[in-house]
Amino acid sequence: MKALIVDDEQSNIQNLSTLLNTYCPRVIIAGSANTVKNALEKIGSEQPDLIFLDIQLGLQSGFDLLKQLPTKDFEVIFVTAFDKYGIEAIKFAALDYLLKPVEIPELVLAVNKAEDKLMAKQKTQQLNFLLSHLKNEEAAPAKIALPQLHEIRYVAISDIIRCEADNSYTLFYLANNDKIMVSRSIKEYSELLKPIGFLRTHQSHLVNSLFVKSWIKEDGGTLLLTNGDKIPVSKPNKATVQSTLNKHLR
Repeated sequence: MKALIVDDEQSNIQNLSTLLNTYCPRVIIAGSANTVKNALEKIGSEQPDLIFLDIQLGLQSGFDLLKQLPTKDFEVIFVTAFDKYGIEAIKFAALDYLLKPVEIPELVLAVNKAEDKLMAKQKTQQLNFLLSHLKNEEAAPAKIALPQLHEIRYVAISDIIRCEADNSYTLFYLANNDKIMVSRSIKEYSELLKPIGFLRTHQSHLVNSLFVKSWIKEDGGTLLLTNGDKIPVSKPNKATVQSTLNKHLR
C-alpha cells in the first residue's frame, strides 16, 4: 500500500514512519505533508492508497483537507493527540482513529484493516471491469489489473497463457514471454477467470483454454500448451477440464 503521512510536526512524521517501516513493511511511504495545501498537492501527485491524517494542522484541520476533495479514492486513518475528535472523525468515515503516542498493536490492526478493505475494493473493481467487457462482444479485449509493489500492470486477458501458484503468490505467464508475480492467491484469479474459459487443472495451475494444443493421456492427463509448457491435470479436476475444453474449443 502506498501511504501519505500528513502532520504539522516533523517529529511525529519521523516517529510514525519508523513504526511503519518496522512493523508494517507492506506500507510504502510515498511522502509527507505538513499543511492542507501541501497535502492536496501530494494526494494529486502520489495517488496514495492510505493517508495517516493528523487532525490539527496549524490553523486548519484534517477535516478541512477532506472537505476540499471532491472524491476520496483512499482510506483514512486519523492520528491525533486528542480524543475529543472521535465522533467527528466517524462522520468522515475514517477507517480508524489512533491516539498519540501511537501504540504498535493498534497501528498494525489499523493497517491490516486498510489492506483488507483495499484488496476487497480491487477485487470488486476487477470483476466489474471484466463483466462490462463480457457484455459487449465487440468491445476491446478485456484487461485485468495485476497489482505490484510500485505499479499496477493492465494485461489483456487474451495474452495470459497460464497462472502458477507460488505459496500465497501467483505467477502470470504471458504470450510475449513476460512473467508477472502478484501477491495474491491463485484461488482469487481462478474464481475471476474460470467463467471465461480458464481451466483450474491442478491446485497450482490455471490455464487459458485458448492456448491448449493437445491433451496428453499419459500419467493421468497433461495439457500441452502452444508455448510448449506441459501442465498436469489432477484427477479431481479431470472431468471439469475436459468439459470446459469441449465447451470453449468446439
